[in-house]
Amino acid sequence: MVEEQGYRVPEVCRIVGISYRQLDYWARTNLVTPSVREAGGSGTQRLYSFQDLLQLKVVKNLLDAGVALQQIRAAIEYLKESKESLHGVTLMSDGRRIYTPESPEAVVDLISRGQGVFAIAVDKVADDLEGSLAKAKTGRRAARVGGT
Repeated sequence: MVEEQGYRVPEVCRIVGISYRQLDYWARTNLVTPSVREAGGSGTQRLYSFQDLLQLKVVKNLLDAGVALQQIRAAIEYLKESKESLHGVTLMSDGRRIYTPESPEAVVDLISRGQGVFAIAVDKVADDLEGSLAKAKTGRRAARVGGT
């Protein structure tokens, strides 16, 4: 039997930088659910895909920037409904609302209103995540080689 590819909960928590409680709450409230495999009762583990990790990392970055979870939930839902890949998306926020500017002029418009704005380039988050995963994989290999 071939094991499904995915990331287990402890690894997800470590890579994304969140607690098990946060991850569990977000899964139970359908903010970000594991797309590879849901928990199927006692003894089964949830498995998250790379795209799931990317969504989780975006949620974490927005929370760290002070955006309310309710606003983040609406933004993630919008991105899920759009069916677009997260790559190439830039999320901007004034701390209260989240925007996906369609053009550089939209960014200028936000800034010209005198709002404090920050941006999250999802491609950059994906690159950072890939680097973290590569380090984790290398560390596991070294631990296995050194431990045997």
